[in-house]
Amino acid sequence: MTADDYYRRGNEYRRQGDWQHAIDCYMEAIARDPQSPAAAAKQMLDDILGYYHRDAYNP
Repeated sequence: MTADDYYRRGNEYRRQGDWQHAIDCYMEAIARDPQSPAAAAKQMLDDILGYYHRDAYNP
């Protein structure tokens, strides 16, 4: 799979509310291509989860 494939899969998981799998896919996309849009998507999830689930989420 390519970085773009992992990014798209991460987006699907995010739409379903499966945050952990979305982050895992974004991380894999970033590992394969550091310039992937997954970097911005992961940062967005980190910000959201850090704000709403401060006690449960520890990046």
